[in-house]
Amino acid sequence: EVLTLSVLMYPVLRGLALQLHSALTGSYIPGSHSIAFINCLNEDIARDIARAIMDKRLAAHVNILPKSSALYFWKGELEESTEILLLVKTRTSKIGELSDYVRSIHPFEIPEIISLPIDQGNPLYLRLIAENVPRD
Repeated sequence: EVLTLSVLMYPVLRGLALQLHSALTGSYIPGSHSIAFINCLNEDIARDIARAIMDKRLAAHVNILPKSSALYFWKGELEESTEILLLVKTRTSKIGELSDYVRSIHPFEIPEIISLPIDQGNPLYLRLIAENVPRD
């Protein structure tokens, strides 16, 4: 019983230990922030979505990358198009809210919204993300 409880509590205790260590040393907790990738049909839509994300303070920084070619399957058919890609830097804890919000305003039936945790980076830049995206 004690062993089962220990195994179940490990992730919680590890998370608390990492947060305490971070608070005491000022170090970064890997995965606290993420980068989300969002595809858009054109630059106008990309700008509108990026501005909406920033206005809601769901990100600290959004890059709008120029057109790229895309190949993908849609409804069983191979499609080819051009897309604009947004790179959104935010807190990992905001990814769900960001995804829900983008789906509510994006013109695509199924927009691409994927994210990856940031393992390491410039500590000053990571702090900038933390300062500009409110906690939950």
